[in-house]
Amino acid sequence: MGSNSSSNQGQICIPGQNPRQREVTSVNLLHVKVLRMRNVRKADLLTQSDCYVSLWLPTASAQRFRTKTVKNCSNPVWNETFCYRIDSRVKNILELKVCDEDRFSKDDELCVIFFDVAKLQAGQKVCMKFLLNPQEQEELEVEFTLQNVLDYPENIITNGVLVSREVSCLEVNGQEKKRKQQSTKEELTLTVKGSHEGTQNISLDADSSLRNSIVFHCVKYIQTKLDITVPKKMRYCGQISTKEESLPLNSLPLQKKITIGKGKRFDLHVKAKEWPKDLDVRLGFDLCTEEQEFLCKRKKYVAAALKKVLQLEEDLQEHEVPVVAITTTGGGTRSLAAMYGSLLGIQKLNLLDTVSYITGLSGTTWTMANLYEDANWSHNYLEEAINKARKQVSKCKIHGFSMDRLKYYYNELKERCQQGHNTTFVDLWGLMVEYMLHDEKDYHKLSCQRQALSEGQNPLPIYTAINLKNTYSAQDFKEWLEFTPYEVGFWKYGAFIRSEDFGSEFFMGRLIKKLPESRICYLEGIWSSIFSWDVMYFWNVAFDSEDFWHRWTRDHVKEIEEDPVLYTKLHETETRMLTPAGPLATAFRDVLTGRPTIAECPNFLRGFQMHNEYLENEQFSTWKDTVLDTLSNQLTETAEHPLSLADTGFFINTSYPPLLIPQRKVDIILHLNYSGCSQTLPLDLIARYSSKQGIPFPRIELSEEDRCNLKECYLFEDAECPRAPIVLFFPLVNDTFQKYKAPGVERSPTEMEEGKVDVSSPCSPYSTRELSFTEENFDKLVKMTDYNILNNENLIVEALRIAVERRKQQVPIYYKGAFNK
Repeated sequence: MGSNSSSNQGQICIPGQNPRQREVTSVNLLHVKVLRMRNVRKADLLTQSDCYVSLWLPTASAQRFRTKTVKNCSNPVWNETFCYRIDSRVKNILELKVCDEDRFSKDDELCVIFFDVAKLQAGQKVCMKFLLNPQEQEELEVEFTLQNVLDYPENIITNGVLVSREVSCLEVNGQEKKRKQQSTKEELTLTVKGSHEGTQNISLDADSSLRNSIVFHCVKYIQTKLDITVPKKMRYCGQISTKEESLPLNSLPLQKKITIGKGKRFDLHVKAKEWPKDLDVRLGFDLCTEEQEFLCKRKKYVAAALKKVLQLEEDLQEHEVPVVAITTTGGGTRSLAAMYGSLLGIQKLNLLDTVSYITGLSGTTWTMANLYEDANWSHNYLEEAINKARKQVSKCKIHGFSMDRLKYYYNELKERCQQGHNTTFVDLWGLMVEYMLHDEKDYHKLSCQRQALSEGQNPLPIYTAINLKNTYSAQDFKEWLEFTPYEVGFWKYGAFIRSEDFGSEFFMGRLIKKLPESRICYLEGIWSSIFSWDVMYFWNVAFDSEDFWHRWTRDHVKEIEEDPVLYTKLHETETRMLTPAGPLATAFRDVLTGRPTIAECPNFLRGFQMHNEYLENEQFSTWKDTVLDTLSNQLTETAEHPLSLADTGFFINTSYPPLLIPQRKVDIILHLNYSGCSQTLPLDLIARYSSKQGIPFPRIELSEEDRCNLKECYLFEDAECPRAPIVLFFPLVNDTFQKYKAPGVERSPTEMEEGKVDVSSPCSPYSTRELSFTEENFDKLVKMTDYNILNNENLIVEALRIAVERRKQQVPIYYKGAFNK
């Protein structure tokens, strides 16, 4: 939808900086002339392909264009031209899809070419030959012309990775004209491709005193149209003889009412208007203001605790206070119980106040959510919380399937649907988790945990999940998503929303539909969703390899040659060709990656486009680890669909990533491992992942003897890389606890039985599948993890001392806040 104002000043806004004027050359007209193709491959063995080319440039048009079909020809000629208005500040990737038209089945996709429009120079005409298969001399010939437009560009907001563009609001009012016969009360189906709403129905009721109205939100400067589908009863009556009518929106004037259907049985009034709403998604790679203020308050607790533990003579200066964090692994009820014991041991050593962050996944999120219901939990003796947990863990879970409970589940899910939330089986699982951990309905919400952080009195909790993409395994595509009481967001994109807005609907960074905040039990269902597995997960556990997946089921993407060769800048992508997997491979892939159920939540990235130089952004590149990350259309296409969230354990059973963000400057990580299989595998995987991504992390060196007979604690430090955190690794092992009931206190012969805690054998009572423990087994596990912390006090204190010395050697960095107030 165009603008009727000539004073529209094109600006680019970067969060944290003042808007600056952009030059007018960022707006261009792109003419794409599809010329011909040579030696087209056959889609089948019997005939030549009935070939056509489909064009898709989602940053400029919501419509897919296509050439005519040339029948039964290996060298088709089209000479058809298509035009786009583009903004060079966004990543414009033109997709040219070569297809074989089939009359009685779905058209075959022969290949897809991804061409970065940024390679073109304004004012030049370039005839490109894409060499699809040099051996068979298969090539596609396309002519590109890029022209400057003497117009001011639109205002955009960007963080260097995502781009938010101007949005228009399209109001549509409709009413059937009064007739002698009874009103039909029919509905028109209206569609605006690329809008947030997509397709809506509008009721036509001549008897209504108020006209029915609907609203579409769409990108202001993008080619799209309003499609109107007329119901059958209204066709062939009066002057209506077509099924559909269309109204182009790219040239629709603002604030002017347009009437469609004059002289027909209905009036449809359309008016476009500006929607200059501020962003509700925070774009940026800094810690949010609330977290920065929390850290300033927390440092006072940390500094006081360190002075006491390290027996320092002088107070620590602000820049000398290290950031200590706890990371955990999942493991269902086992990890819930074990984490209570670990935290109890840390509390007994007076070290809880030295910790600034606690991250969790799967079962440890249950422990964290329970603790943070108490706004002062770390300063209250944890025995009371452990007693409550023992009662819940040991109770019979079969009552969770009683008729009364099933009725409760039904009513809760029904109410959730009425609120507007999309419900899945994961929501039911969340209600079952609620029953396992509470006797009554839990009204607690994530944002409520801010009370436990108001004075910096407790560490900041961070919960993790991964966003997946259908038809891809977790190893092949995943994005870390973190939840704090302040925000939910992706560090990969630098996009965050308030925690109370998670589950609401967004478009282009604006809040479109506010839904009530979910109770935390529904989030616990997401964080610990054991139902999101796929066959590939078990394949990777068994073979630790994706070669089979990549070789036989994945779409093949490769760089192809161009003639002429265009100059490529660092931020521009090479031209690639995707060859879809065959029908058999696609079906096999669906079997391998199909998940019984997955949590689906509205995607708050919806509508955003990628910045032209996003691949060169250091923040994005740190977390870029899949082939899709270099295909911007696939990333923005993902944003069109709901977030598909799963337990982080389906990729790496650890909650490290939030602590590896450089903005958090974490110095020490206490890795509390509660996994049920290999104790070292989560640590090895995150070390391997960090190395691949260029994230500072200490080298993990364990001898074969240690791997076979793990001790209670290991310290890993990289003295040559001060940016790498110190890692204290606590595997879930029963070592000296068998002979000692407390550090230095041996067991008597009658107490030896208490030291027998089986945490590793196949017959262990602490299996991940076990949802209930006996009180005796619960206490044994808590006491063992408590002991393992206490017995390694010296290593923890040594790590703290090293971290303080490191900080003292660094240049002071002063933060906004009131550390010394």
